[in-house]
Amino acid sequence: MPDTSKPQSTAAVIGWTALSALLPGSAHLRAGHRRTGFLLLGGYVLAAAALGVVALTADAGLAGRLLDPAWLRGIVVVAILTGLAWFALLVRSYVILRPGRLSQAGQIVSGVLTGALAVIVAAPFVVVAQYAMVSGATLDSVFDAPVAVAAAPTAGAAPADPWAGRPRVNVLLLGGDWQPDRVGVRTDSINVASVDVHTGDTVLLSLPRNLENVRFPPGSPLRRRFPAGFRLPANPDGSREDLLFAVWEYAESHPELFGGRTGMGPETLKQTIGYTLGLEIDWYALVNMWGLARIIDALGGLTLTVPTDVVFGKRNEGLVKAGTRKLRGADAMWFARSRTFSDDYTRMGRQRCVLDALLHQADPATVLVRFNQLARASKGMFRTDIPRPMLEHLVPLALKVRDAHVTGVQFVPPLISTGNPDWARIRVLSAKAVRDSASGPAATPSASSPATAASPSATPTATSSSQASPAKSGSRGEGICGA
Repeated sequence: MPDTSKPQSTAAVIGWTALSALLPGSAHLRAGHRRTGFLLLGGYVLAAAALGVVALTADAGLAGRLLDPAWLRGIVVVAILTGLAWFALLVRSYVILRPGRLSQAGQIVSGVLTGALAVIVAAPFVVVAQYAMVSGATLDSVFDAPVAVAAAPTAGAAPADPWAGRPRVNVLLLGGDWQPDRVGVRTDSINVASVDVHTGDTVLLSLPRNLENVRFPPGSPLRRRFPAGFRLPANPDGSREDLLFAVWEYAESHPELFGGRTGMGPETLKQTIGYTLGLEIDWYALVNMWGLARIIDALGGLTLTVPTDVVFGKRNEGLVKAGTRKLRGADAMWFARSRTFSDDYTRMGRQRCVLDALLHQADPATVLVRFNQLARASKGMFRTDIPRPMLEHLVPLALKVRDAHVTGVQFVPPLISTGNPDWARIRVLSAKAVRDSASGPAATPSASSPATAASPSATPTATSSSQASPAKSGSRGEGICGA
């Protein structure tokens, strides 16, 4: 039976109640409810030990599984129930200490503090539930959208091997600029990430947006329309709309070529890029390049080393000055996308620098602190045909890539002529880059000059190691963008 012969002080009631927030059952033991106290304390210790084991043994696969809709719903339910239970526990711990025996002032002070403490203890569980709900809604907006064709290497695969025995997956990474006031999507940044599923070693194959006479796969609707290559009449000002960046939009605008099917832009571009490089493209991921400005602002800016001044604007009124500093989103995007006093090839390198810096500077702590801002900023800026169940496997693979060996080939002059591309050479260089990556870092020395990159016999790595991973060259992970 509880010992009620000796009244407790206000400080003791508050102290034992607070201790119960850290060690459930403490107040019960103090009040003489030994059985309940030991049950609560034992259950807490076992739960803490189980969580510790999970934390110590968790691998990257757990991060992927946590993105499954069922897991996210389970996290929401468990977090809410745990928060309510902890709140009720604090209140009950306070009650069994018999605060009614305190003075009126003691009852008011201890009651107010206990209520505040109960809310504080429950708040983290509410935050976890809210994060899980926001994550689910954000993923639903990206992955639940209908797609024309879903390509997935998991068809017929054993459950233990989501890659169906394949050593690599190839993902088309696109940067577009769709806006409410613009018609269609123009894919200005075109890269293929070929990833070794076992090691994470990656080859980035970059194609320029202004590639001319694009060839389409045999038997495809656009091959029948353009058997000698993608060619349209020039605009009155001499500019052209029949370049690689326009393939997606052309397919979207001509459903009659696909038997009336709409939304064929993504699949058409995947097939076209795959045919160009000699690879099978599994999925695509399209990001609104200007939407990245919102992401960068939500992260608090992006630290970049700008080698030379970059001018932008219709009247050259904007300027991103040279130097190392933290750029806000708009300046980072102008740095990445401006072609004033520059060209598409230089811009490709700057875009890659910004994306690489973003990858390395978006550390887990920053993402966690700014989670809600990032979720709001990312709304409506991604499109993909990656099946959502594949996230369980792609998230661990992406974590491997962060620490893996990354090489790259940029198919730009003098390596490749964009006006009259050597399609066979593009495929040969792509195949060699993938082979060298699979052989390990020692087999893939980086070319450090355009002359080396242009040599047919050279290793087709047209970017130096610092360009391939600029953020790793900085002392604090800042993007260092070569001139």
